[in-house]
Parts: sequence; C-alpha cells; structure tokens
Amino acid sequence: MEDFVNEYLTTLKFEKNLSDNSISSYKNDIHKFLDFVKERGVHDVADISSKHISDYFYMLRANGLAYSSMARNMSALKGFFRYLDSQNYLKEDPTLTLTGMKSERKLPDVLSVEEVELILSQPNVEDKFGLRDRAILELLYSSGLRVSELLNLKLSDFFFDDEVIRVLGKGGKQRIVPFGSSAKKWLTEYLYKSRPLFENKLKSGNYIFLNNRGGKLSRMSIWKIVSSNVKSAKIEKDVHPHTFRHSFATHLLEGGADLRAVQEMLGHSDISTTQIYTHIDQDYIKQEYREHHPLEKF
Repeated sequence: MEDFVNEYLTTLKFEKNLSDNSISSYKNDIHKFLDFVKERGVHDVADISSKHISDYFYMLRANGLAYSSMARNMSALKGFFRYLDSQNYLKEDPTLTLTGMKSERKLPDVLSVEEVELILSQPNVEDKFGLRDRAILELLYSSGLRVSELLNLKLSDFFFDDEVIRVLGKGGKQRIVPFGSSAKKWLTEYLYKSRPLFENKLKSGNYIFLNNRGGKLSRMSIWKIVSSNVKSAKIEKDVHPHTFRHSFATHLLEGGADLRAVQEMLGHSDISTTQIYTHIDQDYIKQEYREHHPLEKF
C-alpha cells in the first residue's frame, strides 16, 4: 500500500504543485487511515470498503477529533481513492458514498440592546475623535457593515434623505443598506463638526471616516476604537467590530424581521449563512423561557 501512497503524493507534488506542508498533511492523514485498516487485517487497497471508511470516521468522532480535522481527513482520503480509481487500481472507489463533513459552527457572541447602548454612549462627543468614533459605532450597529465596507465608504455613498447607504461588499457586489435615525444624527454631526478638522485634500479622497492625518482609517484603528469603548463600558464579553454585525442581525430577527431581508442587508450570497442568526434567536427564546416561565423558577 505504501507504493500507492508514494505515487499519489508524487502526483500531488509535480502535477498539482501543492506545497510541502500540504503534502505532509495528506501523507499523515492517509497513513493513519491505512494503519487503521491494517489492524483489521486489510493489506491491499483493493480490499478497502466503504464500511472501513465509515468505521474510521466513527472512531475519529468518538475520540473527539475536531470537525475541521475530520473534514481535512475526509478530503485527503477522497483525493487518494479518487486517484487510485482513475488509475484503475480499484474496482470501485470506497469513498463514493462518503458525504461531506459540515464544519461545526461556533455561534458568535452577541451584545444585548442595553450593552450596545452602553458602548455607544462612551465616546466623548465634545471631542473630534469622540464624535467620529460615535458615528462609527452607530453605523456599525445600525447597518451591520463589515469593517472593510465601513472603511471604504465615501461621501457619495450616502443618501441621507432616503436614509440608505450604497455598500460595496464581497466580490465587488453592490447593495443598498438602510441606516437608522440615531446613526443619521451622529453621522450628520460628525460630517459637519468633526470631519472638516481631519480632512486633508491630498489624502482624504472623499472617504467618510478619516484618521488624524486626513487619510482613510485602517482596520486596526476600528478594532482599537471598539476595544477602547467596550473597556470603558466595563463589558466583559469578547467584543470586536464584527460583534456589532452579529448583534445587528440577531436583534432584527428577534424583532420579527424576515430572514431574506436580513440576508440582503448583510450581503450574504447564501441564506444558510444568515440562518446562523436564527440559532442565536432560538437560544435567546430559550433563555427568556427559563428566566420567566413560573415552573422554571423552582
């Protein structure tokens, strides 16, 4: 069986041009599986069945292997047996019935409405930096933007009368996203009172949010703004800029918003990505039940 493995790895190296690290990973995963079947008396790849494959993954799961590692193992074995089948070394590919391994999805942290309001109230709006930071935090929560989307917003992207923004999302796809009256108030304050103090005709390029030198803010700057105000609010959760996006989506769904409308606002191409927030919503409902149902208090 070792000869088959070496032949396959050589193909990966010279025909697929994979890195040495990737090839090493494939080699380790394949060898672990072959050791597994050898212990069960199998010494020829032609004798490996789909049951050997399913038993192996059952063993991996029972041993607590992470879903991401199981998915990597599955990819390695599928590639190996697909190659053997293409070279007519097998009567049948034993991985054909193997279904894809869905990665385990960790639900993101979400802020409560009260926590959001507390964070939003932290910046000193009498200061040019504080006014800018308040506008940033308001917009992150009001529209659920990704940090990259927020950083690239220009003056021409805002339609204040309609209370919507034109956003350039992943893959260069444009979408129209609404923003609320609170965000509108603080954006207007920032644009009239604070942004002119940052503006530099050579560097600003009509970007909305500027740094002290008049250039576009960096991703790290947004992280620092969020971290600083979360710390001031004395909130212990692991909060980062994307937490505002998670909270935006969750609060909309808790309030009865249509899932497809939320999908559109977030710019998700696949609704299954948006559906993760329905799980968060269900957890919230269960928590409310446990806290308020009379029999749950005993």
